[in-house]
Amino acid sequence: MTHPATPHLDRVDTPADLRRMSDAELAHVARELRAETISAVSVTGGHLGSSLGVVELTVALHAVFHTPHDKLIWDVGHQCYPHKILTGRRDRIRTLRKEGGLSGFTKRAESIYDPFGAAHSSTSISAALGFAVARDRGEATGDAIAVIGDGSISAGMAYEALNNAGHEKRRLFVILNDNEMSIAPPVGAMSSYLSGLYAGTPLHALKDIADSMVGALPEPLRQGALRARALVTGSGTGATLFEELGFDYIGPINGHDMGQLLAVLRAARARATGPVLIHAVTRKGKGYAPAETSADKYHGVASFDVASGAQNKAKSNAPSYTSVFGRALVEEARRDARIVAVTAAMPDGTGLDLMQQAHPARTFDVGSAEQHAVTFAAGMAAGGLRPFCAIYSTFLQRGYDQVVHDVALQGLPVRFAIDRAGLVGADGATHAGAFDIAYLANLPGFTVMAAGDEADLVHMIATAAAHDEGPIAFRYPRGEGVGVEMPERGEVLPIGRGRILREGAQVALLSYGGHLAETLRAADLLEQRGISATVADARFARPLDTDLIAQLAAHHGALITVETGARGGFGAHVLHWLAETGRLDRGLRIRTMTLTDAFIDQASPEAMYRAAGLSARDIAARALEALGIAAPDFEARRA
Repeated sequence: MTHPATPHLDRVDTPADLRRMSDAELAHVARELRAETISAVSVTGGHLGSSLGVVELTVALHAVFHTPHDKLIWDVGHQCYPHKILTGRRDRIRTLRKEGGLSGFTKRAESIYDPFGAAHSSTSISAALGFAVARDRGEATGDAIAVIGDGSISAGMAYEALNNAGHEKRRLFVILNDNEMSIAPPVGAMSSYLSGLYAGTPLHALKDIADSMVGALPEPLRQGALRARALVTGSGTGATLFEELGFDYIGPINGHDMGQLLAVLRAARARATGPVLIHAVTRKGKGYAPAETSADKYHGVASFDVASGAQNKAKSNAPSYTSVFGRALVEEARRDARIVAVTAAMPDGTGLDLMQQAHPARTFDVGSAEQHAVTFAAGMAAGGLRPFCAIYSTFLQRGYDQVVHDVALQGLPVRFAIDRAGLVGADGATHAGAFDIAYLANLPGFTVMAAGDEADLVHMIATAAAHDEGPIAFRYPRGEGVGVEMPERGEVLPIGRGRILREGAQVALLSYGGHLAETLRAADLLEQRGISATVADARFARPLDTDLIAQLAAHHGALITVETGARGGFGAHVLHWLAETGRLDRGLRIRTMTLTDAFIDQASPEAMYRAAGLSARDIAARALEALGIAAPDFEARRA
């Protein structure tokens, strides 16, 4: 789909062109930029609602600040599509999230206008302060501007950065984009604080530029902005929270009023001597009715029809792993009143929205705060409950110290449901679940499982629910299952025991986790070459099924381990055990297949696994190579 020429936006090749335009022309650019963003995302899919909410803010920031010398840092980065269009990437905007195309987030390697990469929340203020220190130490960089949402600012790291920035007293700009909607509605005291503003004179340090802001707003924005004052004060008088931390506070301002945005940003840029926080009230999905009226404001969408907003979602014959987890947990919770669930701002993404509906008093969304989520779950476990902590693999990294210190060290039976394990497609390297096998399987007392298919996931949920002997985790991939028959109820698995799915004689393929179906396809390819292969599903990375491994090693010419994780995970544990028990001295030919030792950019999951050398053909080729058989048609890609 090609968007028709738009006279004002067509004049913008770089942000410098914006700085030559009048305020009225900038307002025209914003209108055209919104239409261009909608048109592009209708083709590519992606994070539409958040991008539409910052269109005017994006134009105003680039028109006032001198990017790329001034460093504009977008927290999370999923709202950066308008920014990419304005910074020399408009001709590639319909490659968003595609193989070889633009990242769906900010990325340093992609553009000088992306000074800091992001895809996880609450990092922008810390990074901006780092740029400010570099500037003050004589490096060739200008002002630093962090744009952070009301959901992201609820995380502890953002508060740590605000506190440090206030103490440093360096010139720094933080734009609080208050749209009242992160991926899930923001929760907690900060959200209530930001949402409780009421009518009155706006509080700000630079009073001469904003005395009449609230009065100038039309309804209902006036009431929304007037609530912003109590948000930052808790009352009608006194210093704001941000002022107490050492910031000058300006706001609330209408984040969709170009004139107001330009006036405030220009005045702040001209007068600021220390850290400044500008509180902009925006609307997620602004300007596109289907997004504005959607419950999730079109946070993440497939390609869609612009006129109707109808998304082009592929139909599947198999349930998604996420939905299987959600439904199975609801059933386990129905049978056991001690089961509770914790998510970090991702109830829909983790399937815990089903738990919220069925057992609302036992489901806790703590906001974008994975560290707190883990320790909170640990406290509930210590108190006698059976907590399931559902966090994506890539986000659980943010709470790793808590996993070690607050859970593993104390042997507390927290159940970790690890979604998005392995490669995830369009979100790319920042969201890949590559490292959880390695960072969990090395922890004493941890039980670490991985589901080979959606039915096995149901069994692992039941196993975790019944497991009170210490922490336990189970990982599963993004997307639909493989279409196996589903059990009516999960069975408790024997801890540390795998299973054999297919018997063979020459080579053993030992799969751990979501690549089991691909491993079975590899066995089919080997059979076509006359090679007899055993396929086993390890199920557990800790404790290892050493009886199964010993059996496979003793009765096959070669052993191939397969996992959708980084080096140092399941295969490394198998190798270690084989070496410790002297089996490697007996001439066993073993190969470990993992993700390549690199961050893999976005593409379809199938293409990403081919790039990682983990397709069925790659597995078959590695098996033939281990057996000493030439395989010209199964060329293995090695890291």
